[in-house]
Parts: sequence; C-alpha cells; structure tokens
Amino acid sequence: MRTAQRDPGELLHRLITGYRARLLRYVNRLTLGDPHRAEDIVQEAMLRVWRLAAQHPPPADASEEEPGYDEDRLVAWLYTVARNLAVDAHRRDRTVPMGVVPAPMLQRTTETDVADTVVNRHVLHGALARLTPEHREVLVQVHLCDRSRADAARAIGIPQGTVKSRTHYALLAMRREMRRENAAA
Repeated sequence: MRTAQRDPGELLHRLITGYRARLLRYVNRLTLGDPHRAEDIVQEAMLRVWRLAAQHPPPADASEEEPGYDEDRLVAWLYTVARNLAVDAHRRDRTVPMGVVPAPMLQRTTETDVADTVVNRHVLHGALARLTPEHREVLVQVHLCDRSRADAARAIGIPQGTVKSRTHYALLAMRREMRRENAAA
C-alpha cells in the first residue's frame, strides 16, 4: 500500500504526474472521444481530490513508514469521481432546456404526411439533445433563429470566429447524431 506525503499540494502533484494521462484516456472513452470534456472532467476530479486532502489531513500521529494519505485509495476514489462526473455531464447534455426550439419549429408544417413530420421532429430533438450545450446554442442561433454570424456572436457573447468554428463542428456532430437516429429508427 503506497502512501503520499502530508502536503495536499505535493499529493496533487504526485497524482497528476503519476495518473493524469491514464485517467484522461479513461475519461476520454467515457465522453465518447470528446477531448475537451474529458480534460474538464479530469481537472475537476483532481481538484476534488486536492480539496479532500486539504480538508482532511492525515492524523498527526502517523508513523514514518506510513506518513500520509493512502494513495491507492485516493486513486480509486479519483477514478470513481471522474466516472460520476462523466455520467453527470452525459445526463446534463441529454436534457433539452425549454425554449431551445423556436416557436415556428413547433408549429405544424405544410407537409401532408403527419408521420414523417413526427419522425423528423423526433430525430431532430434527439440529435439536438445529444449535442454539447455550446453546439446546440450556436445551431439554434444561426439556423433556427436565422441570425447572421455577427448577430449570433452578440447574442451568445462570443467572437464571430468562435461562432463560425462552433457552427462547423456542431453541424458535423449533428449529422453524426442524425445518422445514428435514422439508423436506430
């Protein structure tokens, strides 16, 4: 059983150098290959371990052979925290906040086949629900609200270039999700 030193900063440094890369690969699989989401989750998990160590220092009477924290238990806890954070993020992304779909999209279309309309809306809602909130927001602003890049950037509060790149990646993700939905239906 390995132990880490008494100092929470040293513990965090030791965990980062020893386990960050493996934890990042593990979380990257949980986030379906989203490297930015995986990095955020790993950082949050590391922060929680550091806070735990800072709030609960090892007993002062610990021996020289066992000077501090049980590193194996902390690493197991770290992986559990990372997994829970990934599950929470996935659940959060699946929800579609009220007001995301503009009112004109909810009104009946002129199509005569109601079944096609229902299926199309179901596929659209499912695909939108699985996008990241940032991607979903930019698609709603640019395509559903029919705003220019500049207007969407002002509405969201980000640069125009970010709107352009998010739109590009959001459309790629949306196409991928639509293909999944159509394959499942």
